[in-house]
Amino acid sequence: MSETLDEAGLLAAELLARRWLPRKHPRVRRALIDADLWQALQDRLAQVGLRLVDNIHADHISVALVRPAEYAVFGEAGMNANNNIDLPRDAISLLVVLWSLIVLPKRERQSARAAGDAGEQQEEMFHTDKPMPSAAEVSPVVSYRSLLADFGTQLGKKMRMDGNLRRLEAHGFIVRRGDDIAEGPLLDLLLDYDALAPRILDGALGEVLARATAREEAAAADQATPAQSADEEGEF
Repeated sequence: MSETLDEAGLLAAELLARRWLPRKHPRVRRALIDADLWQALQDRLAQVGLRLVDNIHADHISVALVRPAEYAVFGEAGMNANNNIDLPRDAISLLVVLWSLIVLPKRERQSARAAGDAGEQQEEMFHTDKPMPSAAEVSPVVSYRSLLADFGTQLGKKMRMDGNLRRLEAHGFIVRRGDDIAEGPLLDLLLDYDALAPRILDGALGEVLARATAREEAAAADQATPAQSADEEGEF
């Protein structure tokens, strides 16, 4: 067996054991720049009905079932369910809300940063391609208290929402840091941006999210105003 296949098998095994790996992981970094290793990894996973899940906007990679294997694994009942990890419907609704509040603005920031870097490179005589800004650099966090105030009634109120947040964190969709809810390894990997984003932005949820974002920005501005006034008073 060749060295490339050995490395691919080891990386596939680690992905299966850990469910996701950061793009900065040494073996993942090697696979990202070694086309043969990347293909060998995909081939190895395909042999057991899996596919590699990756996109340049996420900081991790993961695995998922290929379409032909889904029916054999989950059966008809599983294929007709709204998800295959036994999340209740209100947890799915919470997941979509958090995805909208975190991933949509993150993608906008990544695109804007990438466009700005491209403009700077055009003015340079010698330049190298800059990578897409990482999720950790531009991904927003959601305040738990704001989430509860804006969506608690629709999502089962505090006790129910707390339980669903724990479920989403256990599955790797979010990370809790005190009162902040941040992007987890799988949030921008296992939800289809191309299918979900237009439905949210063009639907009723888009208006609700816009109002919630406006209230949060207004509250942040109100908190900044007293500090600014104190600074101005100190100048006299």
